[in-house]
Amino acid sequence: MGPLNGVRVVEIAGIGPGPFCAMMLADLGADVIRVERSGGGSTNLPVDLLNRGRRSLGVNLKRPEGAELVLKLVESADIMLEGFRPGVAERLGIGPEVCLARNPKVVYGRITGWGQDGPLAARAGHDLNYIGIAGALDPIGHADGPPVIPLNLVADFGGGGMLLAFGVVSALVEAQRSGKGQVVDAAMVDGTSLLTTMFHGLLASGMWQTKRGSNMLDGGAPFYQVYETKDGKHMAAGGIEPKFYAEMLRGLGLEGADLPFQYDQGQWPAMRARFAEIFRTKTRDEWTEIFEDRDACVTPVLSLTEAGDHRHNQARGTFVEVDGVRQPAPAPRFSRTPNAVPKPPVKAGQHTDEILAELGLGADEISALRSDRTVG
Repeated sequence: MGPLNGVRVVEIAGIGPGPFCAMMLADLGADVIRVERSGGGSTNLPVDLLNRGRRSLGVNLKRPEGAELVLKLVESADIMLEGFRPGVAERLGIGPEVCLARNPKVVYGRITGWGQDGPLAARAGHDLNYIGIAGALDPIGHADGPPVIPLNLVADFGGGGMLLAFGVVSALVEAQRSGKGQVVDAAMVDGTSLLTTMFHGLLASGMWQTKRGSNMLDGGAPFYQVYETKDGKHMAAGGIEPKFYAEMLRGLGLEGADLPFQYDQGQWPAMRARFAEIFRTKTRDEWTEIFEDRDACVTPVLSLTEAGDHRHNQARGTFVEVDGVRQPAPAPRFSRTPNAVPKPPVKAGQHTDEILAELGLGADEISALRSDRTVG
């Protein structure tokens, strides 16, 4: 099932963006083999949903025999994924040059924070560092406070794993035409920078201020804001366009009130305060009922545990339950080649014997590899 049915992916286990990319490919039907560290997994999470939907092979990559097993997998693969620091895959004997020598059509996807070159390429980093350098962190937050951490969604998953998935699938399409693979260098700092394209356009057009919390989309506008409710919960108000703003005012009981022009930025602080006072008069559920059938772009702010119970998410099956664990369903959706149903997260080395047998190894050979701890 899925549009990537028949595509073989070899994933060298890692954490964060690499597994997210592999999960996306598996969700869309690719046969993903996750190469784990022999004798243990890459994370200590009891339930690591990023590992769902693929098979796992336990290999000791520090042994030449382990690297050779990976290269055997690459010979029949369409895509190879790794998230090491620059140069590590080469030292292990599974870098792009040797992989492309084994399989000239393979697409070799690499995910790092800083990229394969540049002055910071060898440095450690995390999502927060990448979005800071890319200019995506500074605009997020209130005017009177520091930048706010947007979880690790922006660099790790948006600018990292998702962009890597887009890159390797694009290269795969090209390889099917040319017969030649290539290396995809996905750097989270590059991907994060790409996500800020619209704001660079607004800045160049004189429609964006670099002062945090003073623009329409960064919390400066009273009509694009999060407001606390009577019960300490929150509503998201996004009535940007005049017709939605007018409906928002009706829901707030302000229809016909003497109010300043919507886009008069000098009046925004006063309007934010007025709206905040009104939102605090009712609970989140009461405001949800008021705005439920209004085209005002006003919705409740739900927690991770609440999101799956929302009527829209339930109607669309936005969340699914697998082995008793609720989780996001695969996306996007396809009309003719439906997504694969997510399988439970793999355990390290869960499919080692099965995968080695597919490579043509006999029982004695597999036993020998286990004995010398090449696989596990």
